[in-house]
Amino acid sequence: MAIRLGNTCLNCDNLSSDNMCSVHSVKVGHLYTCDSFEMKARLADERNCTTCLRYERQDCANPTKAAPGMMCAVWAPKGLMSA
Repeated sequence: MAIRLGNTCLNCDNLSSDNMCSVHSVKVGHLYTCDSFEMKARLADERNCTTCLRYERQDCANPTKAAPGMMCAVWAPKGLMSA
């Protein structure tokens, strides 16, 4: 089975930083898509401790090592998981 990027709002160039669609002027989530979808020219891999839901929390797997720019195997994205 092949792995592909989904045509979701997260991969769309019309998505602003506050999850607003600049075409439809509505707040969207990671499961949304539409016919106005425009693939981002570049997908950035911004996964690191500061973008992790567990950063500086008790459930962090590596609390003494966690730092900006670092990454671990239990990274959980902020905004996509509940706190």
